[in-house]
Amino acid sequence: MFSLFLVTPLKLMLLGLIAILGVAIVRYSWVAFSGELERGRFLRALLMTICAVVLVIISNHLLIFWMAWMGVSLSLHRLILFYPQRPRAHLAAHKKFLLARLSELLLAVAFIILYNEFHTANIHILVQQAEQTRGNWSMSTAAVLLVLVALIKCAQLPMHGWLIQVVEAPTPVSALLHAGIVNLGGILLLFFAPILASSSAACWLLVVLAGTSATIAGLITTTRMSIKVKLAWSTSSQMGLMLVEIALGLYEMALLHLFAHSFYKSYSFLNSGNTVNHYLAEKLAGEVKSKLSHWVIAMTLSALLIAIAQWQFAMMTSMAATVLVWFAFAALIVPSVTRWDHGSLACVAITLMFAAALLTLYTIAKHHLAVLMGLDAPLNHSADGFVALLFCSLFALSLALQYWPHVGWIKHLFIWLNAGAYLDEWATRLTLKLWPSKNLLALQHTQWHINTEAKS
Repeated sequence: MFSLFLVTPLKLMLLGLIAILGVAIVRYSWVAFSGELERGRFLRALLMTICAVVLVIISNHLLIFWMAWMGVSLSLHRLILFYPQRPRAHLAAHKKFLLARLSELLLAVAFIILYNEFHTANIHILVQQAEQTRGNWSMSTAAVLLVLVALIKCAQLPMHGWLIQVVEAPTPVSALLHAGIVNLGGILLLFFAPILASSSAACWLLVVLAGTSATIAGLITTTRMSIKVKLAWSTSSQMGLMLVEIALGLYEMALLHLFAHSFYKSYSFLNSGNTVNHYLAEKLAGEVKSKLSHWVIAMTLSALLIAIAQWQFAMMTSMAATVLVWFAFAALIVPSVTRWDHGSLACVAITLMFAAALLTLYTIAKHHLAVLMGLDAPLNHSADGFVALLFCSLFALSLALQYWPHVGWIKHLFIWLNAGAYLDEWATRLTLKLWPSKNLLALQHTQWHINTEAKS
């Protein structure tokens, strides 16, 4: 009985994360739906979803894991359709439902292959045996299937449309989805990391697809004005980064990314109402746009900071991780060097001290999480270089969109990005052609009659 469930230090950390997010989202929902007659129905579906996520984390049996994985999707479906009169909510739920069934089918096939290979349904024993087994065709096939499941769950392009349209659901649903459920793809790969590491084909597949998705989604984020839609595109991009880190074997960095993203997105969605006020306050205060020279100064200071840390602690082993941290610190420093006055020197000093503290915290957290994970995979330097090139492209193109918007090819790029690369339109047409939604068609027909009567 007890072998069906297992709590390791890693799972205990994840359970703590779920508990914190769950309490915050349930408390927010209790207040936000105080005037709703259906508050009880919403809270029941919310708690059912959280319980299913907990069951996924503690499961130590392939069948229980798969059933809990399916339970998360089915309970989330009820939350997405909490307001059933919204056509976009129906469209998002329909696409999510079909993709979820596909991911469950792929996951079931992967689990059957692993069971036949290792002759056990105990996940802990299976993973231990995989660490000691040389990769073969069966493990490589299972690894590729797990990668496809993770890509679907993490809403990578072109399977991202439902995540963008889920903003039609209530805010607590968006917070739960973006801060917790969408991370399950990364958690799946972390749990079965030795199987993924045994297949270079699966790792390369994850690097190329997730890296490309992260780059395109990150650029699309810069073209969006709606707060919740911007956050949704950001989630797709961040999930791509996390999956790339897992593919490179940077498990501790991926886990740190997962925790930071969860807390940030839950706060951002639950506080999205105040974001508009903050945006207006910045406009009234007189926003000063950074120049390219400011970015050069910020990147130089960021590079010096990382070089000193590398000289003292030798903490960076991945080129892609170094480039990512370099750009992140440059973005942190650039506001302090943009508005130059008599107090700017002190502002820059404080910012650099804050950046150094973050770098120290990152180093400590990375070290302890590496011990907690207890996994070690050799770094693929070719894949690492490819990802570093993608990060450089993302940074360069985002600056080009900001500073040279009237150049011909950049203008065309902006239009393409502003349309979401047209990927979701094709995915939606294909989905509705292969498997039409009767509820969605009926709702659109009713909405058309209401609009016609209103105009007449």
